[in-house]
Amino acid sequence: MIGPVPALKKVLSPVSFRILAAPIALALILGGCASKGDLDISEAGAGVTAIRTACPTVGVPAGTGDVTLFDPATSRDSTAIDVVAAMTDVRSTCGDAGADVITDVTFQVLARRASAAGPRDVTLPYFITVVQGGSAVVAKRVGRVVVHFDAGQTRASVNGSARASVARAAATLPDDVRRRITEKRKGGSEAAAVDPLTAPDVRAAVLRASFEALVGFQLTDDQLKYNATR
Repeated sequence: MIGPVPALKKVLSPVSFRILAAPIALALILGGCASKGDLDISEAGAGVTAIRTACPTVGVPAGTGDVTLFDPATSRDSTAIDVVAAMTDVRSTCGDAGADVITDVTFQVLARRASAAGPRDVTLPYFITVVQGGSAVVAKRVGRVVVHFDAGQTRASVNGSARASVARAAATLPDDVRRRITEKRKGGSEAAAVDPLTAPDVRAAVLRASFEALVGFQLTDDQLKYNATR
């Protein structure tokens, strides 16, 4: 769980940030979300050519995809629920051709309020964070979406967007590691029976070069606890 970290009427200006530091440490294995494997058969034998992208995996951390506001704020009784909102339709586009890997994330927030009396704007903070190695938070920004309810309306929606930029060098496997992973192995040989990703140094290199771009609501400790225990 990312600490207290960690959309269709208005579009926010994107939150953007860039990772410039050296790689830190995503348990993404080649052949998983960020890659695919193609069987390559030739006269020299059969092997697997792994194709890996530098683009991060995009998702919503557990427990941060919805938020509940109460009135009064200190109550947790169901009769005190004021506004409920959920993040959905999370999509991303990624460009990895330049020196930086740019990921643009869009999402929709669907909200419902208990009272339809009068027009109302509800501001909901959200975060985008970059995680390396599945656990190391290396960058984070907080933005806000404003949900507008017209008078007499109990449901509303708003779009949000964010941008993450990762130095391409940090998301690229070293040449020697890439060769070890993608080299052809003749069927029946001892080398063919050993997965190169089981080697500690290869696995560590893949972790260092693997990133996630995660979005969710910026929740307080109490809100995180409510989502976890309701």
